[in-house]
Amino acid sequence: MSIREFVVVALRGAGDPVRAPQQQAYMKSDMPYLGVGVPECRRIAGAVFARHPLPDANAWEATVLDLWRRAAHREERYAAVELLLFRRYSSWLEPSRLPMIEEMVVTGAWWDYVDAIAGRGVGAMLAAHPRPMKTILREWATDDDIWKRRTAILAQLRAKHGTDTKLLADAIRPSIGHPEFFLRKGIGWALREYSKTDPGWVTAFVDAHAGLSTLSRREALKHLERQRQRRSAAASAD
Repeated sequence: MSIREFVVVALRGAGDPVRAPQQQAYMKSDMPYLGVGVPECRRIAGAVFARHPLPDANAWEATVLDLWRRAAHREERYAAVELLLFRRYSSWLEPSRLPMIEEMVVTGAWWDYVDAIAGRGVGAMLAAHPRPMKTILREWATDDDIWKRRTAILAQLRAKHGTDTKLLADAIRPSIGHPEFFLRKGIGWALREYSKTDPGWVTAFVDAHAGLSTLSRREALKHLERQRQRRSAAASAD
């Protein structure tokens, strides 16, 4: 059997037909679910990938796309994302593989796929190949496709002190006035995460961009506001 077939058999064996429609309704998904939770889906997929190593990067890409394109249930696409991000193949995540990632982002077109690909996959590519990836992410930040924009915004979610603040600002600014909820939420999330590393930069960025939506602003400052409230409560207790 192919890796895709092993994955499909394993996922179907773990499915819960009662849970499946609940998952589909929650995710507002046209594609049905098997009823496998995300942690269990990752465990199942990871076990299959560990047992069946791939010989080279081309075989890896072909298998990722086979899982993605032929998926009949959403968990099969989750498995494709897991294979994309599988640690054993991390060195194969390089700019030449961007057409595969772009296909998954654009055709997936929903946060459950895109956020994992952006934060874990594209972020790793940016760290390993900063020069070409910065150029590409600046292009994606102005793309007509909102999910490519969100990917650019969220690519540095895990970067912490390694965050390129100029790139972060360049990824955010084109979408500040955009009405799309997932862009406004993504901006807030990206800024909130970086506020845990550099609160001063985030505060200054928010103050300098009056056009930020209420949602983006609230999300961006949420962590800092919680910290302020804790300090205020501690001071009152003293």
